[in-house]
This record gives sequence, structure tokens and C-alpha cells, in this order.
Amino acid sequence: MKSCLIVDDSSVVRKVARRILEDIDFIVDEAEDGQEAFDKCRQEMPDAILLDWQMPIMGGIEFLKLLRGYVGGEKPRVVFCTTENDIGQIALALKAGASDYMMKPFDRDILESKFLPQVLRQAG
Repeated sequence: MKSCLIVDDSSVVRKVARRILEDIDFIVDEAEDGQEAFDKCRQEMPDAILLDWQMPIMGGIEFLKLLRGYVGGEKPRVVFCTTENDIGQIALALKAGASDYMMKPFDRDILESKFLPQVLRQAG
């Protein structure tokens, strides 16, 4: 079964994303910030990561750079999730190793489109 780590400091965003991802057969874990997420990735690398941009302790870009430099950290599909509509920030995330990005607020169709086909191909 596919696994996804949801990394967001908003419990509401985590709850909504969890419900959608579990409905499409993901095993879901959560982290409130980049440091907690990196600790979880060191224990067990997920197939996919939904990553928030701005978080306390360690933000999304810092986490992403750390992840991609870690052994096995090149494997997860990372979808950057941001409220920012700044093409410069999106480009920065993609350059740091994000696989894709999506804007908040998101809905079921958007989330499924970012995770389902790509992760199934990777895990399949």
C-alpha cells in the first residue's frame, strides 16, 4: 500500500488531506513541521509527501533540501502546498526538489490529481 506523509502546521489541512488520501488507499502519517517530518522520514521513507511552505521550527524549503540530500530522500514524490501565488517561490520549491505543487485551498479532485497517477506508477 502507498504511504504519504502530510507535513503542515495546520491541523485542519492535515485532517482534510488525511481523509482524502485515506479514501484513495494511502497509509497516512502526519507531521506539524519540517523537523518532525525529517525525523519520521529517517525512520521510514514514505512514497509521497504533501509539504506546506511556511511552518515553525523548519519550513518546507529547508526540509526539502535536507530530504533530497538524505539517503533514500530522492524517492518520495513531494507535492509542495502553498497559499503563495508567487511564481518565484514555486520555482524555488521545484529547484529544491519538489515534484509538483498545488495551491491552498485544495479540494479532492486537485489532491487526487497530484498523487494518484504518479505514485501508483512509482509504487507499482
